[in-house]
Amino acid sequence: MGRVPTSPRRAGVALAALTALLVSGCSAEPERPRPAPSPSASAAPGPTGTPAADPAARAAALVGTLADEDLVGQVLMPYAYGSSATDVTAASAAGNRALAGVDTPAEMVAKYRLGGVILVGFSADDPTSGNQATTNVDNPAQVRDLTTGLRAAAAKLPAGAAPFLIGTDQEYGVVTRITDGVTTLPSALAAGAADDPALTEAAWRAAGAELAAMGINLDFAPVADVLATRSTVIGSRSFGADPKRASAQVAGAVKGLQSAGVAASVKHFPGHGLSAADSHKDLPVIGQPRQELDATAFPPFTAGIDAGAMAVMSAHLDVKAVDPGTPATFSRKLLTDVLRGQLGFRGVVITDGMNMAPAKRWAPGEAAVRALLAGNDLILMTPHVGQAYDGLLAALRDGSLPRTRLVEAATRVLTMKFQLADRPAPAMSTLNSAEHRKAAQDLAAAAVTVLRGACSAPVRGPVTVTSSAGRDHTRAALTEALTAAGVPVAPSGGTKVHLVGYGDGADDLSADAAVTVAMDTPYVLEKAKSPTLLATYSSSRTSMTALAEVLAGRQRPGGRAPVRVPGLPATTCAA
Repeated sequence: MGRVPTSPRRAGVALAALTALLVSGCSAEPERPRPAPSPSASAAPGPTGTPAADPAARAAALVGTLADEDLVGQVLMPYAYGSSATDVTAASAAGNRALAGVDTPAEMVAKYRLGGVILVGFSADDPTSGNQATTNVDNPAQVRDLTTGLRAAAAKLPAGAAPFLIGTDQEYGVVTRITDGVTTLPSALAAGAADDPALTEAAWRAAGAELAAMGINLDFAPVADVLATRSTVIGSRSFGADPKRASAQVAGAVKGLQSAGVAASVKHFPGHGLSAADSHKDLPVIGQPRQELDATAFPPFTAGIDAGAMAVMSAHLDVKAVDPGTPATFSRKLLTDVLRGQLGFRGVVITDGMNMAPAKRWAPGEAAVRALLAGNDLILMTPHVGQAYDGLLAALRDGSLPRTRLVEAATRVLTMKFQLADRPAPAMSTLNSAEHRKAAQDLAAAAVTVLRGACSAPVRGPVTVTSSAGRDHTRAALTEALTAAGVPVAPSGGTKVHLVGYGDGADDLSADAAVTVAMDTPYVLEKAKSPTLLATYSSSRTSMTALAEVLAGRQRPGGRAPVRVPGLPATTCAA
C-alpha cells in the first residue's frame, strides 16, 4: 500500500459531536460510582499561576486542530531500534528501515506523527522475550538521553503541545526492562506474599519517581491477572491467586506510580492468569464461565480502575463465555461492553503487543483498524509502522473506520497526556536513593515466607550457597548479603542453602540442601526434601538481602504464600 497523500482534512465535525462526551469522561456507557481523581489527574497550575484547563478540554481543543495524519499518529505506539533518538548503529538503522522506512527513532516519530514510543529490552528469565525484537535500555543516563531526544522530535509535531508518551514494561521481577542503576523492587508475587498495600504503594511510588527521572511517563504495569493456573508466562508477575488480596495490591501499585507522575496500565484484561498458555505464541483459551470471570478475573481490574488507573491493557485471549473465537484485543463485547460498560473504565485502552502471534493473523493495517473498532485507543508494537499508519488512514477515508471512533481514541490519548503534563521530572540523583532502597527493602523483607521448618531458626555458619544452573549473579548477591549480615560463607562444606528460580523444576533441586529457596513461584517446593523451605518470589538483590537477614536471624519471615502449594502451608509462622 502506498503512502496516502497528506491532505489537511480536519476532525471538526466529529469533534463537535464528541466534545461534551469526552470532557465529561470519554465514555457513553453507564457509569459506576467513581472515586475522587488521583493527584496526577488533577488540573495543574498554568504558567501564570491560574488553574490549567481540564485535561479532557485541552485534549478536545487540540484534536480540533489536527489533520487526519496527526490523529492516526496519536493512536500508534511502536518500538524502535537504537539507544539514541538520532545517532544509531548501522544495524539499528537497518531495523528501523524494515520496521518503518526510516533510519532513526526521531525520524520515525516525525514521519508518522507518533503519539508515543515503547522502550524495549531483555532481562534474565523473561517470559516476554518472544516479542522483544531489540533492546534500547542500557543504563539510566542513556535512557534519559534517549527520552530527551524523542521528546525533542515530538515537540515539533502539530500535537506537540501534549507530552509525548514514552512507556516501558517495568513490572519488576522477571519482566524488568531497566535493571542497572535503579532501585530493584521485588516481584508482584512477593508483594502479594507481604500482603501490605501500604508497603506496595510506597515501593511503587519510589519506582515511579525513578521512571519519571529517566523521562518515562507510562509504565505497562501492574499486572492485574489473578494466578488461577500454574502459568509460567504470568507466574510471579501476578500478585497471587486470591482476587481480594490481589485487588488491594493492584490499587496500591497504581496509586504509587501515578502519585509520581507516571501513568499506570493495568494488564492483561480480561485476565491472563486464567490460562497457562502463552499469548506470545498462541491464542490462550479462557474457558471459565462468566460468573467465574466476574468473581475471579475482574476484581483486580476494577480495583485498579477505582484507584484511578489511566490505562488498561487488553490481552490476546479467547474468552469463551463472552466472545468465543475472538481475541479480547479485537472484541468489542469485552472492551466496550464489559470493560467500559460493566467495569466503568473511562481512560485509555492499550493493546498488548501487536507483534504477538494472535494479532498477526491479520496484516498490520487491518489489525490496527480491527483493534480500534473493538475499543482500543492506542496500538502497541505494530510489526510494521508504515502499514499500520496507511491502513488506518485508508480505513478512515473509505468510512470503514468511523471518524468519531478515531477522534474518540485520539482524544483519550491526549487527555491522558495532559493529565501527565506540567510535572517537573525528578533529578537523576533520586535513582537508587537510600529512601527508595528502604521502600523496596521493607516490601521484600515482609515477603519472605517459611513453608517448612521453624519460623525463626537462623542457619549456623559457615553457609555454602548453591543454585540451579545459570544463577551465578544471584548466588553472588546472596553470598555478599550473608557476609554483610554476619554469616560466614564457605565455597563448600557448609550448611547448604540452595536457590531455585524461574523455569526450574524437580531436577534443579538439591537433595542434600538444608534450606531450599524458591525465587519465583513456589510450586517447585512441593518436590523439595530440605527440612527448611523458604520463598522470596524474586531473585532481585533486594530480595537476596531480605533473605540473608532471615537466614541470619535478624528478620522474622512474615510472608504468606499467595498461591497454594500442595502439601505445604501458606506459612509455618503464626500471625
